[in-house]
Amino acid sequence: MFHMRIAVNTRLLLKDKLEGIGWYTFETLSRIVKAHPEHDFYFIFDRPYSEEFIFAKNVTPIVLGPPTRHPILWYIWFELRLPKLLKKHNIDLFLSTDGFLSLTSKVPSVAVIHDVNFEHHPKDLKFNHSLFYRFFFKKYAHKAKILVTVSEYSKSDISKVYGLSEAKIDVSLNGVNSLFHQIELAEQIKTRKQFSQGNDYFLFVGALNPRKNIKRLLIAFDLFKTETKSKNKLLIVGAKMWWNDELKEAFENLNHKDEVIFTGRKSLEDLQVLYAAAQAFCFVPYFEGFGIPIIEAMRCGCPVITSNCTAMPEVAAEAGILVDPYNIEDIKNAMIAIENDPKLRADLSEKGLIHAQKFNWKSTADALWNSIEKVLQKC
Repeated sequence: MFHMRIAVNTRLLLKDKLEGIGWYTFETLSRIVKAHPEHDFYFIFDRPYSEEFIFAKNVTPIVLGPPTRHPILWYIWFELRLPKLLKKHNIDLFLSTDGFLSLTSKVPSVAVIHDVNFEHHPKDLKFNHSLFYRFFFKKYAHKAKILVTVSEYSKSDISKVYGLSEAKIDVSLNGVNSLFHQIELAEQIKTRKQFSQGNDYFLFVGALNPRKNIKRLLIAFDLFKTETKSKNKLLIVGAKMWWNDELKEAFENLNHKDEVIFTGRKSLEDLQVLYAAAQAFCFVPYFEGFGIPIIEAMRCGCPVITSNCTAMPEVAAEAGILVDPYNIEDIKNAMIAIENDPKLRADLSEKGLIHAQKFNWKSTADALWNSIEKVLQKC
């Protein structure tokens, strides 16, 4: 294959602020650019970048303003600024790991659309964000030469919602950071002393946005406490970005709100021990295109309770307890089963450890590169 010039949307490579799509971008690109020194990669940032994201000598960083913090700025960046830059550098292919493309550019593109939650639950986003996503993402999906997504569920969903042939959509399953692993009993005890006053705990990890279903998780935990008189705590790890009146009211009405601990965001090192020392990971969103925390917990030997809808049954497979995320009793009963049955906990832990081995970032990066290569071969 000829030497190619590949531009990449790296807006979400933000130092110390990597979220789900940011991690996908980091883990795949750090591998792809090193594996393909025969090509030049242009990383396009919308603000000053950290050198840690310039993974190899064949990466040229470019800062293209303005910082894209608002739908109007998204439009300016992708439709007015980006096409000129791609033309100036004679780019052969544009890769976007967050799904955004330029409709005005003629450069062939590969877009990674992780899910289309905004089509099913538009009210979960700010109104103007929701409007932008629902107007433009269908156009992006049709514009891309190949679409990549992260689960078979999302592939089927995107195909149906946007009227696309499944043949145009490739799956590049998410990986999981190799840092996540089991820890010894002494370290579990130390972790519980540090984070849960020495008690067993259920754990949730994720941004507190509406689709994560925190309200029902809190109520289910409250019922669990009332029925069992257990000393278990509930640890909520994540930024309170959507701490709205509805969540606040639900929390204030709990009988056991003192047993809920909000830790805020945590480092990878803290996350690792929090998963590994938890009695169970309780992750019951009503929509996920994948759900990386499920696999992170399993890698740490932590039993998993998750939802029976969207991509979560595919990701958890037989290694987790599946519950109806809209049914508070169902969530509560899964917690009781975990609390009362040490054999069940051990069984889920073992199954999870085996299952999690199927997910690694090298496979993710290889699958994404295969999709890119299909397009490059036609350039």
